[in-house]
Amino acid sequence: MAKATAKPATTKASVTPLHDRVIVLPAAAEEKSAGGIIIPDTAKEKPQRGVVIAAGPGKKDEPVTVKEGDTVLYGKYAGTEITLEGLEYLIMRESDILAIV
Repeated sequence: MAKATAKPATTKASVTPLHDRVIVLPAAAEEKSAGGIIIPDTAKEKPQRGVVIAAGPGKKDEPVTVKEGDTVLYGKYAGTEITLEGLEYLIMRESDILAIV
């Protein structure tokens, strides 16, 4: 699975999410541990941080609180992986987002 390495400021999703859905560009997986040990591909953990690329308008009574460019933390298994223009993104509900960093 190839992770996106493009800068979020230049990346613009060609898809508009509906309702309370959000499209997130995941951060790259860590290549080295804190001690400097190189982590092999089989041992890398899924990133839990990313940048919001697009956000839907929200539900009727609840507008979406995140906006494009926000760096967010989300659950390890949150969202659905999608590929747009060769880059991999996650599309998830706003309720899957744990925090804005």
